[in-house]
Amino acid sequence: MPDHNKQTDIWRRNLASLSGTSNAGLPLSENRALGDDLSPWFSRLISAKATNPSDMLIACGMCNDNAYTRYISNGRWTAMTADGHGAYEGEVLQFGEHSKFMPLSVTGDIMSTGFSLRAGAFTALTGRSAQDMLDRIERADIFNLMQDDLRDAFSKENTPKQWNLALEEALRRYIAKHDPPPPNPISVRFELAAFQDPTQSLADFAESQNISLRKLERVIKRDFGLTPRTVMRRARALDIAAQLCGVADKEEQDEMLLRYFDQSHMIKDFTSFFGVTPHKFRETPRPLITITLEQRQARRLEDLERLKPGENKPWR
Repeated sequence: MPDHNKQTDIWRRNLASLSGTSNAGLPLSENRALGDDLSPWFSRLISAKATNPSDMLIACGMCNDNAYTRYISNGRWTAMTADGHGAYEGEVLQFGEHSKFMPLSVTGDIMSTGFSLRAGAFTALTGRSAQDMLDRIERADIFNLMQDDLRDAFSKENTPKQWNLALEEALRRYIAKHDPPPPNPISVRFELAAFQDPTQSLADFAESQNISLRKLERVIKRDFGLTPRTVMRRARALDIAAQLCGVADKEEQDEMLLRYFDQSHMIKDFTSFFGVTPHKFRETPRPLITITLEQRQARRLEDLERLKPGENKPWR
């Protein structure tokens, strides 16, 4: 059985993050909310930069509750998607939401920058259903952002903060040019509800929106790729995973555990998304999923107004 502390020490010695670290010493991203003019569509700017020995493989994964675009300018990446095994290097990738843990690995230095979409924004911006992208990665710059000047901005000489600034301006130009409609407000409110209380009654939520359960099911399946019930179950599991990775507010831990009937319920639900029990999940350092879980918790706490934008996060 792996020694958690020993493996964490290996990451600390070899994987030098230039975009922040957790209290446990694992790498984090430089992530923040966008300006108010962009927030209806885009939820987070996310840039990560870390040095890593060229022959050192980081085998981990991800489980995201929103779609996002990422430009990987360094490192050799692999992923096991719904379409099979993929290998990626120096390209723009479009990630869909996840119904379960997606194995992901990288060899070499990490340099990536991107943005996540608000609930329903993928449909609003592309006219496509989120179901098309569930557990998938597309090799496509679907927003046509990575022009030569932007690629230059993502040079290794610049910092992750500078990458985020350049990307934010590119997104601002995109919105000004295309003037897209905002996401469906039902999906936006449902995402907030999943952040706030993922045990709440779906019937009560539908009633609060003056819609039928059938309409709620249809809208959420289109904009999340999953049923409303699965979205809520995934939210609970992601919050537990963030606690296990040490990138969540510890004061919420008891509240998050009370979302389950008992320990066996929590173990069964968690295992259905991550493929391992919470105990086994915690035993192994998980650098890559820690990065994505951390930015989700920052976004969640800011959206719930429990954390001010730019305020120091309790896990850093």
